[in-house]
Amino acid sequence: MSFSGRVSVVTGAASGIGRALALELAERGSDLAVCDIDEAALAETASLIERRGRRVTCARVDVASREEVEAFRDRVLAERGRVDAIVNNAGVAVSETVADLTYEDLEWIMGINFWGVVYGTKAYLPHLLAQGDGWVVNVSSVFGLIGVAYQGAYNATKFAVRGFTEALRQELRGTGVTSLSVHPGGIKTNIARSARMRANADGVDAQTAAARFDRIARTTPEQAAKVITDAMAARKDRVLVGPDAYLIDAVQRTLPVGYGKLFGFLEERLRKP
Repeated sequence: MSFSGRVSVVTGAASGIGRALALELAERGSDLAVCDIDEAALAETASLIERRGRRVTCARVDVASREEVEAFRDRVLAERGRVDAIVNNAGVAVSETVADLTYEDLEWIMGINFWGVVYGTKAYLPHLLAQGDGWVVNVSSVFGLIGVAYQGAYNATKFAVRGFTEALRQELRGTGVTSLSVHPGGIKTNIARSARMRANADGVDAQTAAARFDRIARTTPEQAAKVITDAMAARKDRVLVGPDAYLIDAVQRTLPVGYGKLFGFLEERLRKP
């Protein structure tokens, strides 16, 4: 499936997977519409897209705001005349126990990770259905496959994205529109550094936790972007990104209840000198 002459919308495109996806789609011939709340970094993404000879529409958008998402959609359709793919990638993280999670943190993460996906999907879906072709790409996580201590809020959003996207997939049969659920493992992005790090199993500070994440994240955003874009081209319904994602998926399938004990045991062993 060619992306030449297409128009793709990517949220959270200022860095990480979002930027890499936008650039990969541009390399494959798609024009872009990109948004993020980090305007300076987003401008860099737009410049990189233009260097690849593709047109780009760029705007600061808070995906937790339905009004801003829909206003951006209206601008994109007015400027480009069509949209072929919406990639709901923007996401944040909170690390805290369920007991100590604040409602403010829960509302913040749900607004971006879940409602951002809902707003993005519903904003563009009528247009895609009218065309009879296109993609809805929603980025979940391996934490949309398993529950992990201190990640209850993040798990809740990513499980929700997975369920929402899988239900949509069934509704889209025969329409020509593909619903793709994306489950990355550890990707070398800034999500750990920008997370609200309230607590974790080791009791370390946010900077140390982010450094540890950097060491174990084996997949680059560019590698992730290629995997995701290949899955779009193949009209796949679900894609795992990274070897750790395949391992976690296999463990969850084998031990759907007992995986928590296994991961707890392995974590204790890794902490020992």
